[in-house]
Amino acid sequence: MQTINNGWEFTEQWTDAFCSGENSGSIRAVRIPHTVKELPLHYIDSSSYQMISGYRKKLMIPETLSGRRLFLQFDGAAHIATVYVNGKELTTHRNGYTGFRVEFTKEARFGGENLIAVRLDSTENPAIPPFGFMIDYLTYGGIYRSVYFEDRNSVYIKDAYVMTPSPKEARIVFQLDGIKSVKGTDSGSQNENVLSDKDMQGKASDGCSFLIKAELLDKNGSCLTDASLIPDEQSGKGELRLSSDQILPWSPEDPVLYTMKLSLYQNEELLDTLEKTVGFRTISLTENEILINGKPVFLHGLNRHQCWPYVGYAVPEKLQREDARILQEELRLNAVRTSHYPQSHDFLDECDRRGILVFTEIPGWQHIGDSEEWKEQCIKNVEEMVIQYRHHPSVIMWGVRINESQDDDELYKMTNAKAHRLDPMRPTSGVRYLEKSSLLEDIYSYNDFSHTGKNPGAKQKKDVTPDMKKPLLISESNGHMFPTKSFDTWERRQEHALRHARVLDAAMADGEHAGCFEWCMFDYPTHKDFGSGDRTCYHGVTDMFRNPKTAAAAHASQSDGAPVLEISSSMDIGDYPGGQIGDVYAFTNADEIHLYKNDRFVSAFGPDKKTWAGLSHPPILIDDFIGNLLKTEEHMPDSEAALIRDCLGAAGKYGMANLPVSYQAKLGFAMLRYRLSFSDGYRLYGKYVGNWGGEATRWRFDAIKNGKTIASVTKMPSAKLHLHAEASHTALAEGETYDMAAVRIRILDENNNTASYAQLPVSFSVSGALELVGSKLAAAEGGMTGTYVRTTGETGEGTLTISAE
Repeated sequence: MQTINNGWEFTEQWTDAFCSGENSGSIRAVRIPHTVKELPLHYIDSSSYQMISGYRKKLMIPETLSGRRLFLQFDGAAHIATVYVNGKELTTHRNGYTGFRVEFTKEARFGGENLIAVRLDSTENPAIPPFGFMIDYLTYGGIYRSVYFEDRNSVYIKDAYVMTPSPKEARIVFQLDGIKSVKGTDSGSQNENVLSDKDMQGKASDGCSFLIKAELLDKNGSCLTDASLIPDEQSGKGELRLSSDQILPWSPEDPVLYTMKLSLYQNEELLDTLEKTVGFRTISLTENEILINGKPVFLHGLNRHQCWPYVGYAVPEKLQREDARILQEELRLNAVRTSHYPQSHDFLDECDRRGILVFTEIPGWQHIGDSEEWKEQCIKNVEEMVIQYRHHPSVIMWGVRINESQDDDELYKMTNAKAHRLDPMRPTSGVRYLEKSSLLEDIYSYNDFSHTGKNPGAKQKKDVTPDMKKPLLISESNGHMFPTKSFDTWERRQEHALRHARVLDAAMADGEHAGCFEWCMFDYPTHKDFGSGDRTCYHGVTDMFRNPKTAAAAHASQSDGAPVLEISSSMDIGDYPGGQIGDVYAFTNADEIHLYKNDRFVSAFGPDKKTWAGLSHPPILIDDFIGNLLKTEEHMPDSEAALIRDCLGAAGKYGMANLPVSYQAKLGFAMLRYRLSFSDGYRLYGKYVGNWGGEATRWRFDAIKNGKTIASVTKMPSAKLHLHAEASHTALAEGETYDMAAVRIRILDENNNTASYAQLPVSFSVSGALELVGSKLAAAEGGMTGTYVRTTGETGEGTLTISAE
């Protein structure tokens, strides 16, 4: 298979003349992946990318391919794509989130140029899912995934599905195409190649000269085991089984991958090969658990859209893989939900490689179309999703309902049955916000938005699902219930993080949830009815450029890997009513936090395991900023220091004028007992609580694990700012198309804390073998922003210059 991503032409206005190769209208050269319209960061008009556009490319087909069968494959074209070759219409595909394939052997001109043209409808056409009503995400447009050209033999391996009934065994169901032309029999055009037991026998007919051989190859290309079979001469179908004690299982902890190589022979001559990446793992369910290879795994994940600033869906392979890296290495998650549609194979390949567990689903958002054609397309979308993604070991369940739709048993019986027929190895689910909804699938996935900050983090299973014998998942939480911008106040960012932690804690503690996918990985543009005033959903634990908010640390801190330490407050007294610092939280995977004020030890703080029963590493409350200082600085005895600390703490919390009667009595007793004057009290208050007019305070938070400091954060007033830029990769290499790097940018203070009030303009310029993607100027939001650069087809150095006044 050869990528043909370069050398395309694009017009925003499709015409028949464009299809025939004429140069009328505005036409420009483009490379795939491509978006029909680059967009601003904010205030996106969703109508701007809704158009009927055209793509075309000239493809030279050498005479040497005469006698071969020729195919085009499109991995993603949003949303209704009609393909023409040399002016003849060949097919129309009506799903922007799955791939499609078209044969053009009869239309090809061997030994000359062939004109491929695509009419692309990226309008929100109500005839197909997910359209028909308003949607809470933008659907963009373009040929945004790779395009391939392939030549095959007259008889070839059309598809093969490798099932793993056990971690040591493979069951390979294959389908040949083209036997009809050789044997005079019907090869069957259907895609559904999971067969009945009768079909699976494979006939060793005297007249059949074809042979299929399967070889299991390890990462070094060595064959561990093999098997051969003569396919059924009527259907071209068959099943192979093989096993080996040398096979290692695929798991989230150790995602071992193999290659299954299928070879087709005729009279001992090799006709065709097909390779599939394979991970050997089983999926099973109990009433409250999902088990991988018999071991319960709690799914700790986030929801992900497949969009990026400026270019929407259209990014190349490395940025798809970068999102998987961020999910695992930075957010420390073991699972992701591909809301609300199938996503790039490049992203899924990286999930396979990393052991990230994936819940993927058909396109849709709340709306079920009235027409039979709409529903038939919905069922077709299940078929395409399962067939195209079932080779990914990372995919562990299929979403066969339209996200958050009402019950439709007639439709969902068919989608559920379709998924099970095409893939008997995985469970099905479907995301709903309904309680006690009709449950036709194997897992009840529920968007639990019940948490308001003061109530339990999640609803009990008995109140949600109609079938207590099937597992329950939280498929979304928080999100629109508490949208939080990176430039919001520290209190809101802290509460955002705590709400994520509370929901996850509740789901992990009750023993009745199999997993929790919170909403969502990053902020995203949306339609006007859903986002903030700028049409952006600020629901992410990161911003659009994947810069982390405080809530990112609520998830990352649940890992026992590299140290995590995020302090929720800037510790600036001007951020607090009356200048009194309130409750502060540390999100960390350490055992405890040691607090220092101007390098003087204040106190140690540990997690409250009673309040946080489910989390491995609960947020640590820091609520005492006096601690031992009265003993070490004022030389007070223990009893006096404890009493005065309580009084000063209450004064900081309530204010001197609003002290509760009980604390007024305590303070009066302390003044009498220890002979303190009012001036003594105000001095202590000013030094240890108010600090108005005093020397700027430097707070240091040390994260302690196993008695050792593993991380440290210092907070203090600062006017010394600097830019910090982090590129996804700096060595860019063109392969099948351009390469592209994401650059995340933060404005930091002298202690490397994000300067969240630095809403400064940041400018970008490039030189050399690079081009800038998006705007040359952006505002830092919450002290953070980003940009993208891509290759131009030239070799050499390229420089991105980032500037802020």
